[in-house]
This record gives sequence, structure tokens and C-alpha cells, in this order.
Amino acid sequence: MMNDFNMIPTATEPAAAPPLLIEALYDGDAAPVDTLELDFNYRTKSRLRARLASGAEVGLFLPRGTVLRGGQKLRASDGRIVAVVAAAEDLLEARCASAVDLARAAFHLGNRHVAVEVGRDAEGDWLRLQTDHVLEGMLLGLGASVRARRAPFEPEAGAYAPGHQHPGDGSGARIHMMAGQ
Repeated sequence: MMNDFNMIPTATEPAAAPPLLIEALYDGDAAPVDTLELDFNYRTKSRLRARLASGAEVGLFLPRGTVLRGGQKLRASDGRIVAVVAAAEDLLEARCASAVDLARAAFHLGNRHVAVEVGRDAEGDWLRLQTDHVLEGMLLGLGASVRARRAPFEPEAGAYAPGHQHPGDGSGARIHMMAGQ
């Protein structure tokens, strides 16, 4: 039996193999041999313990601020290439009668620092965000039609992109490098 506090195996239990390490993105042409499916919240974490589709346990140690996107590839410590899959999650999809109304809805979501995916399909333009009943009420109040969706979530990079910071947050990054300043 494992000791839950420090996870030291007892004499009757073999030590578990250490997790495979993933410390780098991969942008080469090699095909992935495994997948790592994560929702958006987990794809924003640079330190994470997870399980690949094959069942292998991995420890993710990526540079701070890395946001993984569906379709990206990673290189594991044993050389294998792993594809990132954006997991389906519970979302709200907002549509508006006009581009002005959709822009107004996007403004109010952005003003609250909400991660938003912007898209278009055969029905028209939409905004998607993670399910939140308060934001759903706000969108309905702004005249948007809102429906629940289960889909992968790939929000705009915006404030989640490397180099974006609000003054005083201690990240050391600079926001909006303008005119070489």
C-alpha cells in the first residue's frame, strides 16, 4: 500500500515508473505517435501531470506562459512526438442579429477578461466561451441568442499570448510593445 503523504512504495508494492517528461514544443515534420487530450484550462498550465491516449503518464514542464493549441506537437524525453488535442468542453455560443450587437457582446466579455473564441459557420458569426450562468445572463441582456454547445475551445490569444501583461502583475513581460518602446 502507498503512503498517501509522500508516495513512498511499501515493501509489498513495486515503485511506479516515473512519468515521461515533456519539456518542449515540436514543430518538425515527424508524425505524432500518441496524443494528449486536454481542455483549455489544462492547456494553459505549464506544469501538469496527465495521461496520454496510450495510457502513459506524462509530466509537462513547458516554459511559463505556454498555451497549448489543438494540433500542436510536443517532444517527449524519449523522443516520441505527441499531438495536442483540444478536448470537447461545455461552452456557451452567442449569436447576435447584427455585427454591431456581436461587437458589443465581445466588448463586454473582453472587458471582463473572458477568454472568447470568435468564429463563423453556415448560420453566421458567433462567440464561444466557457459555460458561466452570470455571463449567459449578461449576453441575453445584450440581446444575444445563447445556446449550450459541447465542442473544443480555442479562444483568441489576446491576453493569453506571451508578452501580454498588466502593469504590476510581476510576470516580467511587457504589454503591447509600441513604436519600439
